[in-house]
This record gives sequence, C-alpha cells and structure tokens, in this order.
Amino acid sequence: MNANEHDLRREIVRIGRLIYEKGFISASDGNISARLAPDRLLITPSGLHKGFLEPEQLLVVTERGEPLGPRRSAGRQLKPTSELPMHLEAYRQRPEIGAVLHAHPPITIALSVAGVSLADCILPEAIVMLGIIPTTAYATPSSEENMLAIRNLIRRHDGIVLQRHGSLTVGTDPMQAFMRLETMEQTANVSFRLVQLGALNPLPPEQVRKLLRTREEMGLCRPGEAEAFCERCGVCHFSQEHAPTMRYERAQSGNAQKSSDANPGDAGAPDEATVRKLVAQIVNRSLGDPTTDEAG
Repeated sequence: MNANEHDLRREIVRIGRLIYEKGFISASDGNISARLAPDRLLITPSGLHKGFLEPEQLLVVTERGEPLGPRRSAGRQLKPTSELPMHLEAYRQRPEIGAVLHAHPPITIALSVAGVSLADCILPEAIVMLGIIPTTAYATPSSEENMLAIRNLIRRHDGIVLQRHGSLTVGTDPMQAFMRLETMEQTANVSFRLVQLGALNPLPPEQVRKLLRTREEMGLCRPGEAEAFCERCGVCHFSQEHAPTMRYERAQSGNAQKSSDANPGDAGAPDEATVRKLVAQIVNRSLGDPTTDEAG
C-alpha cells in the first residue's frame, strides 16, 4: 500500500465518523467512495457501521465494479456497498470528480417525504456552494432503478436529494463531498423551520443573480444549471442584464408548478403551499395553538 492509498483510506474513515457524529447516518447506513487512481476506486464495505470503520476494511474496485485485492477483515468476507452501481454511475457521468458520498440526513429525507423541495433559492451559501438542489423520483435503494434515477441529475448538480432515501453529494475529494452534504442538511433544516413559520420567502432574482456571479467566479457552475435557476428562481441569463421569465412574485406565491428537474417524482402531488400549510397546522396543534382550527 503506497502513501497516497494509506492517506486516502484514513480520510474516508474520518469522513465516515464525521457523518455519524453529525447524525447523517445510523447503523450500516451510507457509503463513501474516492478515486484512488485511474480505473481504481476505494469504497466502503456493505453491512459495517461507517462511523466505526478501520482503514483496512475499505475495498478497491475498478470503475466497472470488479473487486481487487484482499477482501477479508477480522475473519469475515467483505463486499462493496450495495449502492456500488450508484457510485459507479456518478463517476461515469462526472469523470472529473474524486469522491462520492451517500448519506441519510434525516431532515432532508423528511422534507422529501412531505413533498417539500430544497430547490428554492433560500440561502445564499447554498446557492453559491451547491446551486439548485433537485430531488429524484423515488427509486428502490440499491437497484438499477436507483442508478438510473440519478443519471441525468448528477451530470448537472453536485448534490441531489434521493426521495425517501437520503442524499448524494460529489466532490474533488471526500471532504468536499462531506461539506456539500452539510450544506444540504442545513438548507433542509432552515427550510423545515420556514415551513413551520408558514413562509418560505425565497430571495428575489436580482439577489440570486449576484450570488450566481460569485458562483461563476469560483468556477463552481455546472453546464445546464442556468436553465434550472431560470425556471426555479426567475434568474435568466444571469451574466447579462435580462428580465427574468419567472417573476419573484410567482415564486413567493408557492402556487406555481415547480420544475420537473427539481422534483420529477411529484406529479399529481399537492402543491408546496398546501403542504406547508398542513405542516404548519400540525405543528401549531402540537403546541396547543387554539387558532389553528380556524385557519381553514
């Protein structure tokens, strides 16, 4: 084992402990991979707690998923995570990335079940560091269906929500993928509290435009994301002075149909304004607010 592989194993183990300590995984949830060399990936094993891994328990596979090297640890045969196909698909679609991280952040998952999207332009940090955060259609975990669900979205986004299943973030290294996961769950946490307050209140297009210039200057923009920002946040051709095609007032109303890129699995579901109102009513009832039943 060379020094580079030794250091990368230790880094993946460190990220596994961080996502456990942050509450982003439990039990044997989650999986992490990183590019070790051309056509060589390090990946976490199936069935082991990612918060308590040892460096020697990580497995080496090719970009076609073929296992390489020793596969035994502490008397047991190890297998790559069952989500290996999803990781391989991310590397196929994004040959420039160096790491893939799948976790189960609880607030992100809860909002995906409730039908509340994270794609609205709410937090400046999320806009700059992650861009639009779309949600996949529901797909059975550890299946080819799940691999196909991420295919188009991961091409254009560094972080996506897996409906009812968690998150997928990518980066140049495991730490960047972890930081993007933190940003996603922070966005979900704030969005949840805004739902409780009954007001999502997205940034106006002119403010989003400024943030996108920063994102562009940092080299973080993804091909095709300008169209997503145009549809979702009303910012069109943000490098030019151009009137948005979707007005801020429309975004504030919460009644317009949201982009299929942001949440393609929501066809036929209640609109987000209705979901937010219902959640707010439930929260108010739990707090003993007698006015809730009159809200209609």
